[in-house]
Amino acid sequence: MDLVILAAGMGSRFGGLKQIEPMDEYGNFIIDYSIYDAIEAGFDKVVFIIKEELLDDFKETVGNRISKKIKVEYVFQKNDDLPAPFSCPENRHKPWGTAHALLAAEHAVSDNFIIINADDYYGKDSYKVAANYLRGLKDDEKGKYANVTFETRKTITENGSVKRGVCFGDENGYLKKMIESSVSLNSDGSLLATPLDKRLKPFAIDAKQSVSMNMFVFTRDIFEYLKAGLDKFLNENKDNLLDCEYLIPDVVTSLIYENKVSVKLIPTTSTWYGVTYYTDKENVVNSFKEMVDKGLYTKGLWK
Repeated sequence: MDLVILAAGMGSRFGGLKQIEPMDEYGNFIIDYSIYDAIEAGFDKVVFIIKEELLDDFKETVGNRISKKIKVEYVFQKNDDLPAPFSCPENRHKPWGTAHALLAAEHAVSDNFIIINADDYYGKDSYKVAANYLRGLKDDEKGKYANVTFETRKTITENGSVKRGVCFGDENGYLKKMIESSVSLNSDGSLLATPLDKRLKPFAIDAKQSVSMNMFVFTRDIFEYLKAGLDKFLNENKDNLLDCEYLIPDVVTSLIYENKVSVKLIPTTSTWYGVTYYTDKENVVNSFKEMVDKGLYTKGLWK
């Protein structure tokens, strides 16, 4: 089983990988804990999607220690990797988005797979339930995707709002729609979701409301949909090529509406950790230390 990690934005957000601060006393990052959990759940290959210019830095900082435990491949998200007749505007420097990034991994992915963000900690149970779903798929299965969902209360921070995909499923547990929202914790403990689509109004959500953290399970036919969708996306945004982003949740939502795929919602008991705000770091560091002290992780992970 393959694990694909979206890491092309790491250098951009942190000013270079060497500037990322470790989350434990052994120099490990969140991504180390994610891969450790994935290996434990049975994944045997990791594909890193990174910027090509960060390859040496990424290997030195993360990849070399990981490669001793699991097969590793690197692929590059490039801004000029667009279908004809499109070309990247001269003034565009940010990546084209997560769906464009995933396309870069097509030839490195040899199996049905899951995809995660490099800077999100998803927890052990999330990899276990994702792996169980993958094991239940046939080798030639198509269009039977899944999304590992978290309870909102386990994904928020007291330090500000967070971006989450609020998920709504049908009676059989399949995704009907996902509303990308900024979720904030009110002073009275209630939660408010403000859709990123300004045409939609803010709405209250329950603490146990299912949200997506971009942990998707895909069969390999997703790449054909991504390629076809990229042409459409670029045409629709030809007047906004400096700012538009081709995103995985948007692609998946469109495929659901078109009845081309199904997306099973798989709940996890795990708690998310991440450094959305710098003030989140102390809580993340303390949480990892507590899990190591409890024996959930080997001290040092890779030592």
